[in-house]
Amino acid sequence: MDSIEQMADRIKLLGDKTRLTMLILLKEKEWCVCDLVDLLDVSQPGISQHLRKLKSQGIVSEARRGQWVHYSLNVEDKPYLKAVLDQMPDYEAVMSSLGKKEPSSQC
Repeated sequence: MDSIEQMADRIKLLGDKTRLTMLILLKEKEWCVCDLVDLLDVSQPGISQHLRKLKSQGIVSEARRGQWVHYSLNVEDKPYLKAVLDQMPDYEAVMSSLGKKEPSSQC
């Protein structure tokens, strides 16, 4: 079981709109940085920084496939985060609010 301090640190990460949007997208499927850059109109270094923070808290996992790194959601052992994400808009609503279609992955 996570300590209160660990839980607080992880929940703080959800306070950023970009990170929260990334987590909602990751609920649907895994993504590579290049696709998240296209979807969120954030620079590659910016996306990588957000992912680094989420990875450091164990909220996302990474898997290398060739030259690309794909990120996936890792909250099965964090029911308090899963509960928050379950209350967020669904994938289609987020994509609609971004005014984006599913990117044709370059990865």
